Amino acid sequence: MLNAGTSIINGLSVDVEEWFQVGAFEHVISRDDWPTLDSRVERNCEAILEMFGRAGVKATFFTLGWVAQRRGAMMRRIADAGHEIASHGWDHQRVFNLGEAAFAADIARARAVLEDTTGARISGYRAPSFSIDARTPWAHRVLAEQGYAYSSSVAPIVHDHYGWREAPRFAFRPVAGAALLEIPVTTAEVGGRRMAAGGGGFFRMLPYGVSRWAIRQVNLREGRPAAFYFHPWEIDPDQPRMAHAPLRSRLRHYTNLSVMAAKLERLPGDFRWGRMDEIAATEAAVLGEQRRAA
Repeated sequence: MLNAGTSIINGLSVDVEEWFQVGAFEHVISRDDWPTLDSRVERNCEAILEMFGRAGVKATFFTLGWVAQRRGAMMRRIADAGHEIASHGWDHQRVFNLGEAAFAADIARARAVLEDTTGARISGYRAPSFSIDARTPWAHRVLAEQGYAYSSSVAPIVHDHYGWREAPRFAFRPVAGAALLEIPVTTAEVGGRRMAAGGGGFFRMLPYGVSRWAIRQVNLREGRPAAFYFHPWEIDPDQPRMAHAPLRSRLRHYTNLSVMAAKLERLPGDFRWGRMDEIAATEAAVLGEQRRAA
């Protein structure tokens, strides 16, 4: 039974990447070695599809072009099950390391492969490691120029790997005169300070009740949908271990992998979930009403 006050539909998303493509290992595993490593993304996505099917929920799969190019049948199964396919860029390079021209080429290449593979129009984008921030004032403009309807690429917090603390907590239009919507990953407020609350390592490492409280705060106090994400590798406790990676990276990557799936199974009992393109449409309507009322 859903908790009281959870009529709001929250955005459920999966950042589709291999275990060896994560930011935690970007200085440990060479891109040249990727084709030789154990691919586990398909088996993990199949488990996620089964989980979503049992719960009767639809989600958005932000997928690397690199993965889609090699796992076309998997991508079609995801789309055929009624989930949204969106872009996660080509090969998980952080936006602030690319530069404007390289970023434009990266997202165009990924989108072409995703659309060719699935036959679906790609309208959403999420930057690897939420790497659109104050260092990339051109990124949203490039997305708008390429016709994306929405992005979910901003983490409005302070973090050692990413973060744009000054960004709004909820959906906003980052480019004047453009329809592009940015939907930041969810944060909660504690004592006037923001904390990450949109899934991923936060959800995996901390007790489930912390995330339930945070999402309820966003739904009930703010009256807004949460934007939640996780990765296929986070439900895979049997994945290879990178013993020579830095200790902090290993702790972040491997902690609580064995309990992640069970925690995810609890979410549909407490909240309503939907695709990110649906959340974007709802949030666009809210912004339109606010503009008319101003």
